[in-house]
Amino acid sequence: MYYATKLDEQTAVLPPSYEGHSTGYRRQVLVSQETGSPHMTLSVGHLANGGRVDPVLHSFEISIYVLSGRLAVTTLGQTTLLETDNCLCLPLATTYSLESVEGPVSWLQMASPAEITDGRRRDTFFTGEALVGSAHVVPDMRDPRNRNAARFDADAMDLRRLAGGSDVNAPSVSPSMSTALLAYSGIGVKMLIDQQVGALLHTMFMVAYQPTAIAHPHDHPFEEAYVFVEGETHALIGGELMIFHPGDVLWASVGEDHGFENRGTGLVRWIEVQAPQPPSRHSYRFSREWEHLAAKLGHQH
Repeated sequence: MYYATKLDEQTAVLPPSYEGHSTGYRRQVLVSQETGSPHMTLSVGHLANGGRVDPVLHSFEISIYVLSGRLAVTTLGQTTLLETDNCLCLPLATTYSLESVEGPVSWLQMASPAEITDGRRRDTFFTGEALVGSAHVVPDMRDPRNRNAARFDADAMDLRRLAGGSDVNAPSVSPSMSTALLAYSGIGVKMLIDQQVGALLHTMFMVAYQPTAIAHPHDHPFEEAYVFVEGETHALIGGELMIFHPGDVLWASVGEDHGFENRGTGLVRWIEVQAPQPPSRHSYRFSREWEHLAAKLGHQH
């Protein structure tokens, strides 16, 4: 099973449970229980200039990736200023509040497991407490106390730059393995949210395909969603050829065959999320490997 949609701020609405607990807040739900997902709710939040969300906690884990603007996230005793391409993990049952800074802000929000939409119980609780934060602080990626934030930098996916040593005084890049790039067959994967920053139920990462790069059809024992941000992506989903552009969104269920290809001359990029987190082994099942085995053993389709 799969589902495709598009980013569209005009369809964003105020969730009923946030009425009276927010100002200038709207969101567009992209993937949820209602679209077939038991493991994730993927949405885009929008705050108008001067907007806020009161202190709230959830019975699910979330991560935030800022698409545009500046977002202040206050937890107990700390306010983190997330600028464009900054992201933050908020563990399950963490109380936090949100505030736009110097203009409107939009962010991608991933929740795992999926928000409860059938009414059987509450999963979001406005606490009514006053969160006393600090001055707005941009996360320092070199600071070992920075446990929950990450930052996407396009240079971090440039193999030519990564081949050389890093500047020890680089202001926003950690020299640790947490910045490592996984590169294979013209494909680059830069992890953003995982167990390294406190996520236990989902992952978030940036994917880049160089021209001619291809991932042959495969499936997973977990769900994935993709928010396309650059270039034109050709995809084979459940045997159907689809073409995606920036602003398009795709969700693939457990066991749904899918593959991607960059047929153009420029870079292709998307933000990808997974839930639950992949197992240590056998997270990919490539169709062509099992088809090869079937042919080798003389089995017919």
